Amino acid sequence: MTGRLRVAVLMGGRSSEHEISLASARSVLEALDPERYETVAIEIGRDGTWSLGTGTRSGELVSATVHGQIGPVRGSDPGTGPAETLPVPASSGGVTETLADVDVVFPVLHGPFGEDGTVQGLLELAGVPYVGAGVAASAVCMDKDLMKAVLRARGIPVTRSVTIREGDPIDHPFDYPVFVKPARLGSSVGISKVRTPEELEPAVALARRHDDKVLVEELVRGVEVECGVLGNKQPVASIPGEIVPHGFAGADWYDYSAKYDEGGMNLVIPPCLPEQQIRRVQEISVDAFIATECEGMARVDCFVHENGEVLVNELNTIPGFTATSVYAKLFEASGVPYPELLARLVELGLERHRRRSRLLY
Repeated sequence: MTGRLRVAVLMGGRSSEHEISLASARSVLEALDPERYETVAIEIGRDGTWSLGTGTRSGELVSATVHGQIGPVRGSDPGTGPAETLPVPASSGGVTETLADVDVVFPVLHGPFGEDGTVQGLLELAGVPYVGAGVAASAVCMDKDLMKAVLRARGIPVTRSVTIREGDPIDHPFDYPVFVKPARLGSSVGISKVRTPEELEPAVALARRHDDKVLVEELVRGVEVECGVLGNKQPVASIPGEIVPHGFAGADWYDYSAKYDEGGMNLVIPPCLPEQQIRRVQEISVDAFIATECEGMARVDCFVHENGEVLVNELNTIPGFTATSVYAKLFEASGVPYPELLARLVELGLERHRRRSRLLY
């Protein structure tokens, strides 16, 4: 086969969401059409080491294997591509040469050191096209405190919260229960539902194991709804979906178990809401996407308050791509099957790179 795009799927990472990233990446590798794409898997270990899979094919080919998925990528001589500037660890043999010879990188990294603008900045320095939000959007959306400040400044309603930094009193003005979470993490890691004042300090301590900035969020009484957004300069919203969690750890909220265990939640598409509120979720999701200067993709997590108001809670610039991925299911319900969704994301990454390559610096 000739004329296929060479796609490097970047996975793993140093964050606590490493295993989730690997599961997401397996789904992406399985779904990228082999008639259209050559694929290679690059894994970042918890220690920060970048590595290819084992094995070679046809002399020039470097193969990457992820749980049985093998994807070839053409090798190149060292120093011949833009990725020679990549500051990956010296022990990560072959990675820079591989990245220098791909058409686009698909980062499937969740959390710090992957979803927060760090990897995006590295790829920008190297001049390598990549899928998803850029440096600024990734950093802002990863930091829920900054993200809410940006949205409030643009007149977009957000859930109420207070930020607790090192040295701040551990307090808040809300009625119990409240949610306590790290400001810059995802996948419900380090999050607690706090029902009494006595539970507050231990919950903050747990969150601080992951971040030195902690959010205390007011409980919103209403419906939790998520909406996918896809595009660059003209983003479109998916049909939203209502989250009905039940988990397996006794939790009555959308915790880690509800997100990632099979059968941990029900996704109701479309939500059991009036049509006007569904359209408002779509509208506010696109508005939030544009306000934070996202491109490519994002999943916008909202609440529809019992009084009818729609509030943005989070933006996820690299949403999960596992078998239970909400983002993929929302677009499938909107008429975009998973393989085509990935194809659009790859093209959006290439389009942004072409557009930005024309700029003068």
